[in-house]
Amino acid sequence: MKNKKSMWVISYVLFLIAFTVYIALDTFVIEKVYSSAQTKISEKLITTDETSQEQSANQGNEAIESTDNTQSSENTQEVESQENAQTSENTENTQNSATNTIKTSTDTEYEDDNIKINLSTQNYNDTVVYVADVKLSSADYLKTALAQNLYGRNVTAKTSEIAEENSAILAVNGDYYGAQERGYVIKNGVLYRDTAKENQEDLAIYADGRFEIIREDEITAKELLQKGVVNLLSFGPALVQDGEISVSTQDEVGRAKASNPRTAIAVIDKLHYVFIVADGRTEESRGLSLYELAQFAQSLGAKTVYNLDGGGSSTMYFNGNIINKPTTNGNNIRERSVSDIVYIAY
Repeated sequence: MKNKKSMWVISYVLFLIAFTVYIALDTFVIEKVYSSAQTKISEKLITTDETSQEQSANQGNEAIESTDNTQSSENTQEVESQENAQTSENTENTQNSATNTIKTSTDTEYEDDNIKINLSTQNYNDTVVYVADVKLSSADYLKTALAQNLYGRNVTAKTSEIAEENSAILAVNGDYYGAQERGYVIKNGVLYRDTAKENQEDLAIYADGRFEIIREDEITAKELLQKGVVNLLSFGPALVQDGEISVSTQDEVGRAKASNPRTAIAVIDKLHYVFIVADGRTEESRGLSLYELAQFAQSLGAKTVYNLDGGGSSTMYFNGNIINKPTTNGNNIRERSVSDIVYIAY
């Protein structure tokens, strides 16, 4: 009897261990790619739907006879049309890049007819900070990209790998959307997730390059698309708004320590941006608090500054090289795989 009870206890413990391991793997390791046809919604889709409705109204009784299957087919065709249009745009941008004359391309500078980037390294509060000053002729060159070009949970790649796949001149890690179950995901005009996250503060980037801080509980993702938002970064918080620091010395992300590696993106003026990455957790760099990062960005003249995923994710890539010293624990200098990047390219 005693042996049976012991066997039951052992079996129960093994079951709990196996279940816990599965949950951990499912949450943090196992890739889950979601179907683009089910998840991609764009401003173009919404506009196409509205146009189709007007045409159907003019055609009278034919619209009434449409079925759910027909609507599903139309939606699929609209998604495909959107993807084809995006591919065509990327091809056009590639052709444009081929006609541009590169005036400067070094380890710290890049300049052609449309893009000018100056990279500098500064020391601030016992921390090495890398600053990429970016001036563009068009907001079309400010983009985001998904790891492996796929949307899903635990779909990741290193910042440098995603950058190289997208011919990026400059790139930093993004908002790591894949670590969250909720929160809007809008990348390059495509809405992948429209489930709002409570008290979430996002950075909306418009087609003309403007930055705006929004709250997900105050506007829907589809409304953002209709307003002209092409990229939405959902990490936060906002560090500077209208030139004023918007965080306190006590603000931190979750249970993060005060001093950490950091990544931020900022706007100084029209089509004039700053990408910031701070090292941390090493003897050379202790890292920055959110307030310190806000102070530093404000000193550069930034009007709006937004905090991106930091810690071991913080990585800056420029002209084919990793610029900073990314680390998770301070012992090993290496990149962490992430869900997405923000980058400059044609």
